Amino acid sequence: MLSFAYWTSPSAWLVIVLVVVLFFGASRLPQLFKGLGQATREFKEGIDEPEAPKK
Repeated sequence: MLSFAYWTSPSAWLVIVLVVVLFFGASRLPQLFKGLGQATREFKEGIDEPEAPKK
């Protein structure tokens, strides 16, 4: 079994990035990261907002 230290090494990250580029293609990566950023922003806003009163 691979250790956690292996997956945090720079070579492991390089392999992960290469697999993502091959899977999604270089042209779709900006759209993918834009969507990820928007989802993260909305999630953070949702956490900061107080809960709506229940009826």
